[in-house]
Amino acid sequence: MEPKIGISKENLSQVAHALNKILADEYVLYTKTRNAHWNVEGPDFHSKHLFFESQYQELDEIMDSVAERIRSLGHYAPATLKSFLELTHLSEVLHSKNDGTGFITELLNDHESLIIHLRENINIFANDLKDLGTSDYVTGLMETHEKMAWMLRSHLR
Repeated sequence: MEPKIGISKENLSQVAHALNKILADEYVLYTKTRNAHWNVEGPDFHSKHLFFESQYQELDEIMDSVAERIRSLGHYAPATLKSFLELTHLSEVLHSKNDGTGFITELLNDHESLIIHLRENINIFANDLKDLGTSDYVTGLMETHEKMAWMLRSHLR
């Protein structure tokens, strides 16, 4: 059933496609954060293990929220690893050692890249696609990632 919410069918499709890419980014970032949780080593293992757990739990909630946003707009959310890898702008490959600093640096770079991507889309959703709801939603998502990036960045000082 097609939603009749004051946004054209074409614009809803474009918004959903953009959100699909965001969901893919969130999934790849979630997977990389899980990897850090599972594989971190070093004298700070326990604290970093718990820290990465809190981060991936937050990303899990974000993924569910993005997928539900896509569904609320009348589209299906991608849900395969293949589709996520085709849609994401992030790399699933880690370039760091399995220590806290290496994982944090890698994850911070991904969060910051995602923040830039989200920021670039806020006005497109509002002005070009006439979807103020998604614009507001993505603004909140960006703010969440800014806080998560701050938490990561604080470990590097």
